[in-house]
Order: sequence, then C-alpha cells, then structure tokens
Amino acid sequence: MPKTTTPTEWSPQTWRNVKATHQPIYPDAVALQSALDELASLPPLVTSWEVESLTNQLAEAQQGERFLLQGGDCAETFQECRSHVIASKLKILLQMSLVLTHGGGLPVIRVGRFAGQYAKPRSDDHETRDGVTLPAYRGDLVNASEFTASARAPQPDRMIQAHARSAITLNFIRSLIDGGFADLHHPEYWDLDFVQHSPLRDEYRRMTREIGQSLRFLETLSGAPVHEMRRVDFFASHEGLLLPHEAAQTRQVPHKTGWWDLSTHLPWIGYRTAIPGDAHVEFFRGIRNPVGVKVGPATTPQRLLDLLTLLNPSDQPGKIVLIHRFGAHAIAASLPPLIDAVQKSRRRVLWTCDPMHGNTDTVRIGKGQETGTLVKTRKFDHILAEVEQAFEIHKSKSSVLGGVHFELTGEEVTECTGGARGLSDDGLMAAYRSPVDPRLNYEQALEMALLITRRLGG
Repeated sequence: MPKTTTPTEWSPQTWRNVKATHQPIYPDAVALQSALDELASLPPLVTSWEVESLTNQLAEAQQGERFLLQGGDCAETFQECRSHVIASKLKILLQMSLVLTHGGGLPVIRVGRFAGQYAKPRSDDHETRDGVTLPAYRGDLVNASEFTASARAPQPDRMIQAHARSAITLNFIRSLIDGGFADLHHPEYWDLDFVQHSPLRDEYRRMTREIGQSLRFLETLSGAPVHEMRRVDFFASHEGLLLPHEAAQTRQVPHKTGWWDLSTHLPWIGYRTAIPGDAHVEFFRGIRNPVGVKVGPATTPQRLLDLLTLLNPSDQPGKIVLIHRFGAHAIAASLPPLIDAVQKSRRRVLWTCDPMHGNTDTVRIGKGQETGTLVKTRKFDHILAEVEQAFEIHKSKSSVLGGVHFELTGEEVTECTGGARGLSDDGLMAAYRSPVDPRLNYEQALEMALLITRRLGG
C-alpha cells in the first residue's frame, strides 16, 4: 500500500506533500493565498452535529434500514443560484424521496448535489477551438465557461463567490423546509408547473393522496398532529475536487476531536482521483465527515481495499459510501469482484449506484451535416438498465444496494433521451442548458423513482 502520513502527522495541508491531480494552476500565488485566508476566516456552511447525524443515518442504511437518495446538478453555476431553480431541485428530490419511501417502505436520506458542486474534473487540461488553445473550463469555482483567455484563467476570488452562493442556497433550503415546504401532509404543493403534462401524473397523485389520507388517519387515532412529518432532514454534498478550497474550510470544533470539512456534509472523491497515496485520498482520510468514493471499471479489488483501509482504518459505521459507476454494458462484469472483496474483508460500507456517468454518449445533431453540433447525452433506458442490474447483482451476492445517485434537475430541460415522452436526439437542443454533463429532467427523474420503487417493493 502507498505510504501516507501517520494520523498524528495529518493536517488539512499534508495533502500538499504528495501527488495532486486535477488541480488548476493559479497565475497569482499572492492572490490565491489571500483568497484562501479569507475563506478560512468565514463561518462554516454546515455544522459538526449535522455531519454526525448524517453519519448515523448512513450507518443505518448500511444495515438496510434506510435508503440514500443523492441527486442534483452535474455542476452548479453561479448564474443558476436563483430561488426558483433551487426550489425546483428541492421539489424533485422531495417528490422522489416520497415515492421511494412509499414504495420501498424505508426512510429515505435526502442528499443534494448542491451548495458547493461548483467544480468538475476534466479529461484534458486544455481545450482547443479553431487553432486557439486555452485552459479547460473546470467549473465556476475555478474559472468561467466563455472561451476567452481572461475567462478561462483560474481566478482565486471565485472560491469566495462560491462560498457566498453556497451559503445563500443552504439558507434558502433550510428556510423552505422549516417553513413547511416539505410538509408531508401536503405533498401536492410540490408539484411543478409541468407535472400536468407527465404521463405518470396519475400514479404520482394517487400516491400523494394515499400518504395524506394515512397521515390524517394516524392523527385522528392519536388525537394530535404528527409534527415530525412537517419537516425533513436535508443534507448537502459535492465532489471535493479543489483541495485548497476544501482545506481552507476544514477546522476543529469545540468539545470534539478531529478535523471537520464544514463546506458540506458529504464530500466525495471522484473516480479520477480515488487513487491510494495521492493527494485527494490523503486529504479525505483525515476528516471526520462521511466520505463518498466513486468506483468504476478501473477500480481493482485490491485498490478498493487499500482505499477502505486508508479512509476508514477503524471501520467506523456510516463512514464510507461506495458509489459505483460502470455503465449498463460493464456493470455485470465489473461489480461482482468488488462486492466479493469487500465482503471477504468484512468492511462496513454503503453501496450506492450512480447509473449516469458510465452511460454518457456523444451524438451529432443535424443528420448528414458535417457541421452538425456534437452533444453529450444519456439514454434513459441505459440508466434504468444499470440500476436494474445493480439491484440484481447485489441481491445475488446477499449484499445491500442502499442508495442511488443521479445527476438531475427540477427544470424541464432536454439533455437525456428517452423516458415516458420518448425524447429523441433531434429534440435535445430544445432546452439543453447543462454546461458539463446531461441531466435527467423533472419528468424523467420522477419516472425513474417510480420504477425503482417497484424494485424496492419487490
């Protein structure tokens, strides 16, 4: 196993002593340090007791007593930090969790890919257009998407802007939830404007009526309102890609031991950076947060065991969420050896399925035209097929698939093909808005949840 620092030597900065990948090069070191100092002085975005609550719930999910729903944008943008966009994302996650709880009979842990998902890894450090080469767009946390030299230069002050927008997002979500937005007595309030167009609207509305009737029946019997049904827990997550940004928000808290990354509740290590001995694993092994780890076709059983030993040496329950992402055509061959290795080691993990990232295709819009636009998309049927196979494989191994992880939005975008309304390649450009990866739209996400409940219920 690659050498690392010992626990007593670990600090939020020891990652700088080992190889770090997918990190931008800032042209102004003084400006970078100034931004990091300011970021470290700002209040945290989440609290340690919220993080502990999530860890405890994840530990229950490991035992098959809860189900994790993690979803949101592939990459947030500063421009989309708007009330209706945030509310729409919250609505679709609430609707999906309602469907999963009703159909699966398990409490759902709701974790959004928001309030910090501003950075994305890129396959290449640079992008070339018409003979001009510039730094790749790495997300609004680092630079801007416009193809100009000034926009693509990494800008440290964007970390401060991201912190402000993350705080605004979390504050708005908490206000909505505390104000009754998530009241299970009235799930019909969560309907988005275009729910009336969905072919699944009747099934969803029947389900909400049944839940409302059940709650009123319980309250009639008890003679008191079920107060805990008027609000829900909601947690934030993001890929902890930009290590200076994560380290600046990692701190100790009174009356507790260790270090906490208080930029989010559940940070995860991406598939490209989950390498034992490298900087991301070195950083994440020292924080008290639960940690997600993306695993895929290149993840060998030995590498996975090395990661588990480094990130959770004491085998703490609820600490590790393994998010597998293989693709519908590779999961059958790639996932079983990893499950076997974890079971043999008797390590406690929460397995979840990310059926998005292994199923990305590129299509050319404008058939027969050499100048047609190349667009990234995903097929609904491939996404569903990977989820279906994941359930079957875990069941065959007497393992628990304890969650799902989707890139989705509450908006009526056209980025993934298929689904109940049969979106085709030619319809993608009608409302394609993602700056990076394609997302399920509202109807597709709700349909996916309804189909998953049939599996959970079975």
